[in-house]
Amino acid sequence: MKARLPLLAALAVLSPSLGRAAPAVLTPAALDRHVAKFNAMEDEPVVNLVPNAEAAAWLRANIPLFECPDTDVEEIYFFRWWALRKHLRRAPVVAASASQPTAPPPQVFSEFINRAEPVSSALGHHLMEGRWLHDARLQDDYVRWWLHSNDGTPHARLHHYSQWLADALYQRALVTGDTPFVVSLLDELVADYRQWEKEKQLPNGLFWQFDVRDAMEESISGSRTKKNIRPTINSYMFGNAQAIAAIARLAQHREIADEFSAKAATLRRLTQETLWHAEAKFFEVRLEGAGSGATTAAPVGELAHVRESIGFIPWYFKLPEPGRGYEAAWAQFSDDEGFRAPFGITTAERRHPQFRTHGTGTCEWDGAVWPFATSQTLTALANVLRDYPQQAVTSRDYFDAFRTYVRSHRMNGKPYIGEYLDEKTGAWLKGEHPRSRWYHHSTFADLVIGGVVGLRPRGDAVVAVHPLLPANTWDWFCLDDVRYHGRTLTILWDRDGRRYGRGAGLSVWADGIRIAHTSELRPVTGALP
Repeated sequence: MKARLPLLAALAVLSPSLGRAAPAVLTPAALDRHVAKFNAMEDEPVVNLVPNAEAAAWLRANIPLFECPDTDVEEIYFFRWWALRKHLRRAPVVAASASQPTAPPPQVFSEFINRAEPVSSALGHHLMEGRWLHDARLQDDYVRWWLHSNDGTPHARLHHYSQWLADALYQRALVTGDTPFVVSLLDELVADYRQWEKEKQLPNGLFWQFDVRDAMEESISGSRTKKNIRPTINSYMFGNAQAIAAIARLAQHREIADEFSAKAATLRRLTQETLWHAEAKFFEVRLEGAGSGATTAAPVGELAHVRESIGFIPWYFKLPEPGRGYEAAWAQFSDDEGFRAPFGITTAERRHPQFRTHGTGTCEWDGAVWPFATSQTLTALANVLRDYPQQAVTSRDYFDAFRTYVRSHRMNGKPYIGEYLDEKTGAWLKGEHPRSRWYHHSTFADLVIGGVVGLRPRGDAVVAVHPLLPANTWDWFCLDDVRYHGRTLTILWDRDGRRYGRGAGLSVWADGIRIAHTSELRPVTGALP
C-alpha cells in the first residue's frame, strides 16, 4: 500500500487590504515568571528528560504563548504545559530491533509521573494536546513506539485500553500539515482497526468493552466481566474509521477510503439505533443480554437507564446526525441534577440513585469529576456549538464549564492536576498520591487554542477561527507563535485596539501578514500566504 501524495491545492491570493507585516506580539517574560513559580512550589520527586531547571527553555522552544485578562486561565495554561513536559521520558526497551540494535530508546510521554511505561488509555489526549508542540518529532517518536516497538509490530499493550489513535493522528496532521507522516502509517492503522474488529466487534456490528478497559472502572453502567456495548468504544471506532478513510484519500487508495467510509456509516446508524434512549434523550450503555451476540440487527440487552458523560462522546467525533433530535441530550449538561456541579462536569447524572455510591479512592467513575472526561465533553460541546443547529446549550455554557475546569486545578492553594476530584468540594480524591501527581490523561491547552480562542484545524490552506469566548467576557487576548501547516500564526482579540496597537477587533496573522480581520468576536477565515 505504497502512498503517492497529491499536491496541495493552490493557495488563495491574499487581499492587499488585509496584508501588512507585524512582529511577534508576546515575549516569553510571562512564561518565565510562571515557570519560576511552578518550580519553586515543589520538591521535584521525579525527574525525567527535562528537569525543572530546564523547563523554561524547553517551553520557550516548544509551545505557543498566550495571555488574557483572566489571570487564572493564563496561569493554568502555562502550568499544564509545564506539567506535560514532566512526562517526556525515554521509552522502556520492549524488544531489540534487528536493524538498529544499539539505537537509543525513543522519547515518549507517560501518563503516571512515577511509571516508566506509557499507557494507551491517554494516547488520544496526548496527541490532541501535543499537536501544538513546535517539535513534531517528539510525537512522531511516541507514535512509532506504540506501533513498532514490539520488534516492528505494535506494542502488546496498545489494545489494553480503548483509544482513538487514528482519529487523533489525523487531527494532529490537520495542525502540522505533515500528511506524509500520517500517510506512512496507513497500513498500521488499517491493521490496528481490523484487530479491534477481531477482538471487540459483535456479530451485530457494534463494539463491546469492559468499563475498566475504557479506563472508566466502577461506573454505574459498567462491568469488568460483561460485554456491554458502550458509547465510548463505538464512538472511538467511528472516529478511527472516518480518519482512516480520510488518510486513505490523501494516499489515493480509493478502495480503503470507500471501505472505511462505509464502516463509519454503519457504526453511525447502529449507534443511533441501538444506544439512543428516546425517553431519556441520551446515548446510554446497552447491557449484555442473552442474545446480544446473535446475528441480529440490534442487541437484545437492556439499556442501562443511566445518563453518564460518556453519552456526550459521540459528538467528539461528530457521530450523531444533525437535525434528528439528538442534540436534546445537551440539556443535561447545564442541569444541576444532570452533570453540572460546583467543581466540574460529573461523570454520571447527579439525580441517579447510584451516584457516588461506589466508594472513594479506587478510580470510581460513578459521578466524580475526571479531567479525562471533562476534556472529551468540552471538545464534543465545541463541535455541537459550531456544527449543530440546536437550542440546548450556548457558548456561555461552554465557557462557564471551562472556567470551572480552570478553578479545579488547585490543591492547597497551588496549581495542581490529578486523577479525579470531588464534585462539590474540589478535593482531589487521590491527594498527592505519587500516581496521581501531575496526572497526564486530559487536555487543557487544546481547549484554549481550539475552543476558547477557536482555531479550527483544516486540511487546506485556509485558517479558520471560531472563538467560543462569549461576547463581553474579555476585552483582549493573544495567542502567539502557533505552528500551523509550517507557518507561524498569531490570533489577536483587542476590543478597542488599545491593548496591542494593531487595530480593534479580531485579527489573524500568518508569518507576520494579517490574513483575516473582523471588528467583532465572531468566526473568521483567511488564506495562508
